[in-house]
Amino acid sequence: MSINVSLLKKICEEAGAPGFEKRIRDLVIKEVTPLVDELSVDNMGNIITIKRGINNPEGKKAMVAAHMDEIGFIVTHIDDNGFVRFHTLGGFDPKTLTAQRVIIHGREDVIGVMGSKPIHVMSAEEKTKLAKLSDYFIDLGRSKEEVEKLVTIGDPITRERELIEMGDCVNCKSIDNRVSVFILIEALRRLKNHPYDVYGVFTVQEEVGLRGANVSAHTINPDFGFGLDTTIAFDLPGAQPHEKVTELGKGTAIKIMDASTICDYRMVEFMKQTADAEKIKWQPEILTAGGTDTAGVQRMGKNGAISGAVSIPTRHLHQVIEMAHKDDIQGSIDLLIACLMKLDSYDWSH
Repeated sequence: MSINVSLLKKICEEAGAPGFEKRIRDLVIKEVTPLVDELSVDNMGNIITIKRGINNPEGKKAMVAAHMDEIGFIVTHIDDNGFVRFHTLGGFDPKTLTAQRVIIHGREDVIGVMGSKPIHVMSAEEKTKLAKLSDYFIDLGRSKEEVEKLVTIGDPITRERELIEMGDCVNCKSIDNRVSVFILIEALRRLKNHPYDVYGVFTVQEEVGLRGANVSAHTINPDFGFGLDTTIAFDLPGAQPHEKVTELGKGTAIKIMDASTICDYRMVEFMKQTADAEKIKWQPEILTAGGTDTAGVQRMGKNGAISGAVSIPTRHLHQVIEMAHKDDIQGSIDLLIACLMKLDSYDWSH
């Protein structure tokens, strides 16, 4: 089965910096409304959908969280020459910003370019220093007066990149975490006759601290939880085997831990058994830095949730372009559906 690349493209290319998710939220609502029994949007902007289970007298709930926001920036200053200063919304590696195009979402969308001091006029010492975020500004090619007609302090900024196919991979800005938004939509499309109520939640503000997942898990109080997010695929030249975390094309990843959560050992084993039974290719994931909505889903409900995560191996994370393998994406959809279908068949006792 081939994935719907045209839908993935729409989802990845839409704007939605943390705290400014309206555009991507509107797109998701349009796509997912026909697929679910109930849909609501909470005060923070999380989309909470429900597909009711068919064999659920105890009212068991499974929550699946995929965050809608993408790393971005926010306008902090416009100088006398029309150059824009900014603050980050989420984590960036400064060296990846050089000469990259961005979009400031002001009174209208305005294309700009990340500028910095040209190498020709750098001192020998400056040439050897690592780039800092404070070295960069955004050049809109306009005077201050022209810029101020379009841009105000507090406007969000996102990266400017289209999705393209490269061999068996897709490449775009915001694969993190729009690929998971896509996976959750496709899983809700195919999910039928599942035992427990499934809460598919499209969360906000993950990149600045799992904020939407914390609130929505507190509201839902799930019994079971699944995070959906990308993970590092460091299968690149110079990587040592123990550094790779995951590899592209080697299957979806089953999270064991990251810096924000240790997944429930019962859920990890259940996911492994389910993947093997369904002949879904998978690889283990231990990520020693960084976290995902899994932590919020696991901890923020009143009773806690038996939680794990489906992770999508991704190269070049938190850079201007990110890359995932189409087979891994499909495998992630298949694993999520299989787990949701079999939740009532496993012994969850400690």
